[in-house]
Amino acid sequence: MVEFSDITDARQRIASKIHQTPIYESSLLNQWLGSRILFKAECLQRTGAFKVRGALNTLAKLAEKNQLPKQIVANSSGNHAQAVAYAAHLYNVPATIYSTKNVSAVKAAATRFYGASLELFETRVEADHAVKAAATHADTLWIPPFNHPDIIAGQGTLMLDSADQVGDVDAVFAPCGGGGLLSGTYISAKALNPNTKVMGAEPLNANDAAESLRQGKIISLKGPPDTLADGAATPSVGEHTFEVLQQIDKLYEVSEQHICYWTQWLQHLLKLHMEPTCAMTMQAVVEWLRSVPANQKVLVLLSGGNIDHKKMTQIWQTDHLSQLPTL
Repeated sequence: MVEFSDITDARQRIASKIHQTPIYESSLLNQWLGSRILFKAECLQRTGAFKVRGALNTLAKLAEKNQLPKQIVANSSGNHAQAVAYAAHLYNVPATIYSTKNVSAVKAAATRFYGASLELFETRVEADHAVKAAATHADTLWIPPFNHPDIIAGQGTLMLDSADQVGDVDAVFAPCGGGGLLSGTYISAKALNPNTKVMGAEPLNANDAAESLRQGKIISLKGPPDTLADGAATPSVGEHTFEVLQQIDKLYEVSEQHICYWTQWLQHLLKLHMEPTCAMTMQAVVEWLRSVPANQKVLVLLSGGNIDHKKMTQIWQTDHLSQLPTL
């Protein structure tokens, strides 16, 4: 289990290498929902997502011990790829990323821009097998996207930074793919205030985490999921993240229609370029607010902003702005 001290150590390691991303809110949304909703705009982070925190923590920790590898490999649907490519470039270590052929064009281009090689496969399972094989080579470090204590600790720094900016909150919401961000958020949030509720959201069409929690064991998706939230399209959570996810207060499953709805509305209200993976978390917020008294103080972690034209076109095929947000 990752300890809170691991997260505070990680924060100290990476503080000079990342942005302190701002907090946004919408007075209209607050009025409509009867509570104060604060958004941590991590979509404005270096490489456009929170993932850089975990990648930097992993390499910075090794650099402290003079144990940097000669080669780095990683598997990712996009944001982790960019994060590892950026961190590897910072520490002057060659990196190869294993992903799928349907990876976002924006994320693929940025990964190559940072200097990493990109190996593409038909499915995520094939990419995961390939990276495992590559990791057996001498002096090669595999940086997984979520299932590693140093990754979880790095992602947990997002909650620490947010708490400095907004103080105590009644609840914090984060998206769940492999569970690295949600796990780190849980550990940080509960250490700062045990009364803070920690909730997650994942696509209904890629609900392996919810199924795993229901069955009490890790369940993998049966095939590539059909979801706009590509950042949460991981085949399964890992043993490190699952251990923490079993303790969160609730995990909500979000339909594709609601993913589109909240991506449109948050882009409209906040004027931020964000991924559907983090926008979908607002549906979990709404469902939770329906069950609690008014005037809650809620933190939403906007985890990434890397979205290409093709996905944006899909999201805006139907205009959802004619239907106001409401409880």
